[in-house]
Amino acid sequence: MESGRSGAAILGFNTMLALTAIATEMTDVGEQSHQSPGSGEAPHRASSRPGLRAIPALSALALAVSACTLTPGEPSVSTVNMAAPAAFERERLIGRWGVASFHDDKDRRRTETEARAQCGQPYTITKGPTDGVMMHVADDPKRYELRLKGTSAGQTYLGFEAPPGDPQDREILSSTDRIMTMRFADPEVHRRYGTFVYVRCGA
Repeated sequence: MESGRSGAAILGFNTMLALTAIATEMTDVGEQSHQSPGSGEAPHRASSRPGLRAIPALSALALAVSACTLTPGEPSVSTVNMAAPAAFERERLIGRWGVASFHDDKDRRRTETEARAQCGQPYTITKGPTDGVMMHVADDPKRYELRLKGTSAGQTYLGFEAPPGDPQDREILSSTDRIMTMRFADPEVHRRYGTFVYVRCGA
């Protein structure tokens, strides 16, 4: 695997070196002195410098080539977050839930118990006016309509009309009719709030 990684890096670097050399040569040609035979005039620089005009284009080409030298097995963001149908319907989310959160996986079972105890003051998820559900987003007391979004990698997100994995999304890590876990997609927000456990009240 390491040989494949180094080979891809060397290919991209060598290609950029070759393109840079071509650009330098074109610049030298464009900057050669021009003098009309027998005119007696002093040499002057050409007003048109095609070599310099070519540098940005070649630099862009070098960047494009280097971007294509991905190591096999390294997924790109666009393929990971390619939109796909959600794994389940919004009806699974609707209802009354006890909610608690944890920051360490070893606390998950205890957090489920704490979430169940919160059913005395449940968090209610209702249907939205279209095809979403009404919930809060991070650091905002207002409820918004959020929609389920899937990816080709099998992930499920809940959020606004934006590509799956948007910073304001929640990622639904697991979900059944009785219990589900979610976390905010934004790493900074996730660090503050942890992973949420929702336990259906009365189940």
